[in-house]
Amino acid sequence: MKAVMLMFDSLNRRFLPNFGCEWTRMPNFKRLAEKTLTFDCCYGGSMPCMPARRELHTGRYNFLHRFWTPMEPFDESVIVNLKKQGVYTHIVTDHFHYWEDGGSGYLTKFDSHEIIRGQQGDPWIGQVERPKFPETLSRRCTGENWRHDWVNRSFLDKEEKMPQARTFARGLDFIDRNYDTDNWFLQIEAFDPHEPFFTQQAYKDLYDDDYTGKNLDWPDYGYNNYGEAATKHVQKEYAALLSMCDHYLGKLLDEFDAKDMWKDTMLIVNTDHGFLLGEREMMGKNMMPWYDELIHIPMFIYDPRYPDKKNERRSSLVQTIDIAPTLAEYFGAKPLEFADGHSLTPVIREDEPIRETALFGVFGGHINITDGRYVYMRAPETAKNEPLYEYTLIANHMNCQFSPDELRETELASFEFTRGARVMKIPQHNGGVSTYWFGSALYDLENDPEQKHPIVNDEVELRLLNSMRDMMVENEAPDEQYERIGIVKEGAVTEQMLHCGKKEFDDYIKENTLDFTPKGKKALNILLSLQSAELQKKIITEVKQQQEKSGKPIDEELVIGLMPQFLPAGYCGPMQNMMRMFLI
Repeated sequence: MKAVMLMFDSLNRRFLPNFGCEWTRMPNFKRLAEKTLTFDCCYGGSMPCMPARRELHTGRYNFLHRFWTPMEPFDESVIVNLKKQGVYTHIVTDHFHYWEDGGSGYLTKFDSHEIIRGQQGDPWIGQVERPKFPETLSRRCTGENWRHDWVNRSFLDKEEKMPQARTFARGLDFIDRNYDTDNWFLQIEAFDPHEPFFTQQAYKDLYDDDYTGKNLDWPDYGYNNYGEAATKHVQKEYAALLSMCDHYLGKLLDEFDAKDMWKDTMLIVNTDHGFLLGEREMMGKNMMPWYDELIHIPMFIYDPRYPDKKNERRSSLVQTIDIAPTLAEYFGAKPLEFADGHSLTPVIREDEPIRETALFGVFGGHINITDGRYVYMRAPETAKNEPLYEYTLIANHMNCQFSPDELRETELASFEFTRGARVMKIPQHNGGVSTYWFGSALYDLENDPEQKHPIVNDEVELRLLNSMRDMMVENEAPDEQYERIGIVKEGAVTEQMLHCGKKEFDDYIKENTLDFTPKGKKALNILLSLQSAELQKKIITEVKQQQEKSGKPIDEELVIGLMPQFLPAGYCGPMQNMMRMFLI
């Protein structure tokens, strides 16, 4: 048995022809659909990049215990289990997060690995002088990732030099040299179409783009204030990079055809999450709830055990955590002891459901659940978003280690899935605004697939909240996670714990003589939630003076305009951006 998994990063299903997009040029994704099963109801789990990849190894959610995460010493990896079964494992990737502090322990699980340098902020080429770059609308231009990206670009002047091209070339080389042997797993993992949306002119020429403004192929995350012309330009830059991905997908399909690999080789094409490109007046990910464009992801599978199961669609609810159990079963390897996922074989064979609900989210954000029709987003109970702890034996962030100050209050804890190991329990104090201000929300995807109109339905909310609690218990969620979102770990989850249509935001405004617009009051509460009691009084005094001058109700623009007076300069811009998202 053999298998190839082709993974892209930030693949937005709504830009694929397989899911109804009519303007992007992607003939090989259409071809892929003819060769495989298309999964219509696939969701990510732990977000974003490295948490999703830890799920690919372990088959279990990790966002209730950890944010950006290396592989932990206690993690059971399906790749290791395949090796023990006699399956040779190889990965080739340009996803540079793997060789940062927060990506340790993944590549070394494989028998062999190849890394391709040069994507985005990968510190690849040493250059003391800051690179030259065009005028840009991106606020990232002062950062080190931006610096490395533009140094890298100067060495990527031809398509064959680009990391995606080299990644596929090395993956196809592995196939050329090993396709006629048995028992191997190959992971080809491309960082594209993750931002920056940098590609060669031939792919840009596929899309009419009359944009003449400043550079914008690496948009800032958060509220989209670029305007219509720049937003359309970003979408076309993304589409151009997608077309490059489509081109190299075609090369892999050519190999399968030419070498008749369909007879004995599984093919999985997947992604970790999507990307907002102006929808909901937002750009990017992470800073907003995990809306459908971000978490409802494309996946395609061909299983040679069922060669007639192709050019069909599957509607059963599945997740990223199901891939590892599927590979273990396919190769006859040891099942993952603590997996939350299930083998996809029943879905592949007959579209037989393997789960009723799916959890997803990011550490410290909303805890979300879907049954395929409804999506319920449960916000923190308070603006402080506490208590909250990370559990780890490797205290690394994305690209740095935890500081001694962060570790000063560390305790020890253990779970069944840590296999007797006592792990660090590290308190997390956000020090900023939390997803609390987005509030909890319930959406009916059948009647509102764009998630524009949250509903109030106590029966559905209560059912999903009970299922959420049960899935958290199965995942060994720490006790404080239940407290953080205002539910009980044991006993009945009751109507008194429902949020939608019932819970009011905390009111920090003690001055009763002020007159507000609805958005103005929410904006002021958000600003006050970030401040000490002393500063809260000063802000109220300033707001009152502003209202007396204008004689008008306090609106959100007045509050946003006051923020530079009360927030540090480097913090103010992002917070104004966040404020506008909370008020959409």
